[in-house]
Amino acid sequence: MPAKNARPESSGFSTEERAAMRARANELRAEGKKGAKKADDLQAALERIAQMAADDRALAERVHATVTANAAELSPKTWYGMLAYANAAGAIVVALKNSGKFNTRYSTLEFQGAANLDDGEMWPVSYALTKWSPAVEKKIAELVRAAIS
Repeated sequence: MPAKNARPESSGFSTEERAAMRARANELRAEGKKGAKKADDLQAALERIAQMAADDRALAERVHATVTANAAELSPKTWYGMLAYANAAGAIVVALKNSGKFNTRYSTLEFQGAANLDDGEMWPVSYALTKWSPAVEKKIAELVRAAIS
């Protein structure tokens, strides 16, 4: 006789999602509380880029160069194990979800709530990146400058 409290099996979180949650927990611990050692966010971001597969790494390096050149006030860091950039208040403005992170077809550049991209009642906040070009660099530079305006 089955137990009344038995729950149907759930697929739950994927391995990649659990890894992202663990990465975020580690990031929060590294930020520290009450005098604990604070992590070097830039170094963590650069290490995250170095750990990426070659195609993702090349794209992330270009994104990093473009964001830092166009928004010096944003600080690179990791966020849920992804390359991200935060404003002075610590809010994430933009993050790169590389394709290898969740085994997706393409990487995405994602603007968060702190980004000033509002345009009416609906606007895009996530952009698929398949390869780097001067046109892509120009568009990302424009978006990042708008996001911090």
